[in-house]
Amino acid sequence: MINVGITGIGFMGWIHYLAYQKAPGAQIKAICSRNEAKRNGDWTSIQGNFGPPGEQVDVSDWSRYSDVNELIADESIDLIDICLPPDLHAEVAKSALQSGKHVLIEKPMALTAEDCEEIVAVANANDRQALVAHVLPFFPEYAYLRKAVASGEYGKLLGGHFNRVISDPLWLGKDFWDEEKVGGPLIDLHVHDAHLIRYLFGMPTAVNTRGRFRGETVEYCSTVFDFEDSDIVVTSNSGVMNQPGRPFIHNFEAHFEKATMQFSFALLNGDPDLEVSPLKVFDADGNVLRPDLGSGDPVDSFVLEIQEAVSAIELGQPSSLLGGELARDAITLCAKQAESAQSGSAVVL
Repeated sequence: MINVGITGIGFMGWIHYLAYQKAPGAQIKAICSRNEAKRNGDWTSIQGNFGPPGEQVDVSDWSRYSDVNELIADESIDLIDICLPPDLHAEVAKSALQSGKHVLIEKPMALTAEDCEEIVAVANANDRQALVAHVLPFFPEYAYLRKAVASGEYGKLLGGHFNRVISDPLWLGKDFWDEEKVGGPLIDLHVHDAHLIRYLFGMPTAVNTRGRFRGETVEYCSTVFDFEDSDIVVTSNSGVMNQPGRPFIHNFEAHFEKATMQFSFALLNGDPDLEVSPLKVFDADGNVLRPDLGSGDPVDSFVLEIQEAVSAIELGQPSSLLGGELARDAITLCAKQAESAQSGSAVVL
């Protein structure tokens, strides 16, 4: 059994807590928060854009810390689950790894590729795992896509388009646009698709991005990704638009040799619109397939994510989905896209 300590009891800390209740092989044994009420189990102030609101939590069997260094020093803890603000990820992750803990870092891994590389290096030097909680590949529609790629059922994956757009996230405050605190739309939002693109297609050879800016930060952009294989055509749109009635949308269209896969999800005035475009597969024989993807509870995807992390630690083998190198490459892609948008020309990786 892997003993877990969560640091950062906000929305993602709450979602991770819910996932651990269903994930075998791991148990929460400690938490860390500067908020006294949360240390005492009052999580009722937590609200998010999916899942249930926070509740009163029984913390009586856990060690509770206000200082993350005390959590890291707890010898009973095997895994530090980092759900802190992004600008704290690198420092806490490196400290935990140096202390002999594994880490599961909520995305983004860190705000710069250099910090990500340092985390990977420290993990390797201490024979620990730096896992990054990119949950998108575990969402049912995206899991179906990657499993179809792995099986070869529809032939070679030739490319696709990936879209992720939100309305102005006023609830996040000005820090969302601060590249030294949260990182803006590319690091906070597009990194999901950058990670998926890197996983599905390998590392691009170049990116060509056009974008709008808010100050020095990319607000919205479109990107063409180049690969060594010229048959692969991949594009993405991501960022913030003035669309308060549709505060979030993500979708993809993936092109295989023998099929096209299509999916779209949106929130409309805060409520999920499940009829936008459920996952469909258009095959080469003219069929329209509608795969059964189960309940659709988003927390279940986090359960699968936690199970993947537990398996990687138990087996002592890097995760192909949560590995630090893959997450580092996603941050590198975001940085190169920002560079391309700023210069108005393609950037070679």
